[in-house]
Amino acid sequence: MLESNYSMPTEFLLVGFTDYLPLRVTLFLVFLIVYTLTVVGNMGLIILVNIDSSLQTPMYYFLSNLSFLDISYSTAITPKMLLNFLTSRKIISLYGCALQMFFFACFADAECLVLAAMAYDRYAAICNQLLYPKLMSRKVCLFTVLAYFIGSVTSTVHVCLTFRLPFCASNIVNHFFCDIPPLLALLCADNHINGLVLFALCGFNQTSTFVVILISYFHILITLLSIKSSSGRSKTFSTCTSHLLAVTLFYGTLLFTYLRPTTSYSPNTDKVVALFYTVVLPMFNPIIYSFRNKDVKNALKNLLERNWIFT
Repeated sequence: MLESNYSMPTEFLLVGFTDYLPLRVTLFLVFLIVYTLTVVGNMGLIILVNIDSSLQTPMYYFLSNLSFLDISYSTAITPKMLLNFLTSRKIISLYGCALQMFFFACFADAECLVLAAMAYDRYAAICNQLLYPKLMSRKVCLFTVLAYFIGSVTSTVHVCLTFRLPFCASNIVNHFFCDIPPLLALLCADNHINGLVLFALCGFNQTSTFVVILISYFHILITLLSIKSSSGRSKTFSTCTSHLLAVTLFYGTLLFTYLRPTTSYSPNTDKVVALFYTVVLPMFNPIIYSFRNKDVKNALKNLLERNWIFT
């Protein structure tokens, strides 16, 4: 009799942000602009890295992968969110929900490893300049393949563990996309193991990559302090500022969201934080890496000048 209350729903109802239509239309327009800038900015950066020979280095190879990941996990969420702003019933199918969770978790986890690889690249370039080509030439492809492989494995584990358990009568997800914590709240069975796995996998991935970043920048700091010229220190450190800013914004929100006990989740707070790192932050990364990077600015300037000459 008790088991009759357990079921696997065919669809989920996403609560989203508001039911007030004028506000929903306003949010639709705002985030449509944000998503358009995200796609255009990141695609532009990918194209620029691939067509400009001066940017075809390990650092910019990782940057183009970062842009691809930003587009990917934003696309896994934003189009459906935009559609839900304009519909009265914000529905997503069971398989659509599982796929959304998989792709978001996959690309977000992969981004952690790419950011760590970029930190190691800065360490190798600054602290081991003579050995830099040898250190990075063999590891660029390895880092990239490892990032996508680990992202795929961890996201598969999360999806399988979440959707193997029965859901209660309610299929209302208090979020704007199928994230793991709000779905765990709908499970009727004991989700203690799921919570531990979420904490363990996210904790290991985010913490281990963050430790790699910290160690890399610790060595970079020691090297910077050994440079006697203040202009030399400033010039060397300027190659790291864009990456440091991106890491701070990305890891700050992820650590807050996924490395807390499930009992401390606050739906409204989590939705705002999730909105920042899933929709807004991917728009900022091209801006951060363009305006703070002379190589990218020079490559863009050269491209515009060539096009101007040909026109």
